[in-house]
Amino acid sequence: MFELLKIENDARRGRLTTVHGTVETPFFMNVATAAAIKGGISALDLEELKCPVMLCNTYHLHIRPSDTVIRKMGGLRAFTRWAGPLLTDSGGFQVFSLAKLRRIKEEGVYFSSHVDGKKIFMGPEESMQIQSNLGSTIAMAFDECVENPAPYEYVKKSAEMTTRWLVRCKNELERLNALDSTINKNQLLFGINQGGTFKDLRIEHMKNIAELDLPGYAVGGLAVGETTDVMYEVLDYIVPEMPADKPRYLMGVGTPSNLIEAVARGIDMFDCVMPSRNARHGTVFTWGGIIQLMNERYTLDDSPLDPECGCPTCRSFSRAYLRHLFKAGEHLAARLGVMHNLYFYNTLMEKIKDALDSGTFAQFRAKYSPLLAQKRI
Repeated sequence: MFELLKIENDARRGRLTTVHGTVETPFFMNVATAAAIKGGISALDLEELKCPVMLCNTYHLHIRPSDTVIRKMGGLRAFTRWAGPLLTDSGGFQVFSLAKLRRIKEEGVYFSSHVDGKKIFMGPEESMQIQSNLGSTIAMAFDECVENPAPYEYVKKSAEMTTRWLVRCKNELERLNALDSTINKNQLLFGINQGGTFKDLRIEHMKNIAELDLPGYAVGGLAVGETTDVMYEVLDYIVPEMPADKPRYLMGVGTPSNLIEAVARGIDMFDCVMPSRNARHGTVFTWGGIIQLMNERYTLDDSPLDPECGCPTCRSFSRAYLRHLFKAGEHLAARLGVMHNLYFYNTLMEKIKDALDSGTFAQFRAKYSPLLAQKRI
């Protein structure tokens, strides 16, 4: 399933083969929360934007239209017309971040829908059942996400419970994959490492879940309040503990510079809403740094967002036009901005792979990690 092709220091080049297609690593997953990228982007658009894997949200799709509806429509790939691999998260992060009232028990979590207040229960088995109905390529384990910082003893108990939940997820998904009626009988389960910012808890938890020999492993619970330096510190000590022969996934991260730095530490997979969210507010990423289109300096700027970019937006429209659309409140502004940012992120990952293939990733990192973090006035 996962083939490690090359290593440069700690950075890795690999190939992930799934029932829904093969993906070269490292790669970035474009986040289609409710089966669509916010900003008016469809799955068919994602193909043109060089998206390798689409990610959808278990919690939101369970709330509406419901996973049973999507199952009747043939699963998420048929529902959205997405042809490639698709990952669904477990719903754990959304339960803990969106539900105002929740009770965490050994069996799972009792909470109220953020949409209509309906009482809902979700545990490891329910999360696996929902993701099986969605028919994704990769299903993420149900875990508890804790805030940073959090008390040591609470984080310790939470990580231990997350391990027990992971065993239940594994058992349930094996049962579901064996059913004749299952949409994707080859659905893969990735475990999630937790432990806050406590080194001993992170390492102990990683060792425990690695014993389950899952198809892949993720680092969760980062980019939720800690500084970037702390996040890198956690990666420095936890990534070496992750199985070398399995894909490594950093959840919910991050900026272009974050991606480069995490690749340098041995991460293979990423997702984040940042490129689409920032684009909807006029912030775009370029090979010369970050641009805020609301700035007056772009009023008469007839150049593309990025002269080095080949995205549909840069091929056809100017900064001045994009700025006008944002100022006028036109929906087209968000669509064009999101298309550019997603194309930029996916191109960034292509360039990282090219640098790894040619043995020049260290030079690429030295140049672009600081450059892409710069904010242009």
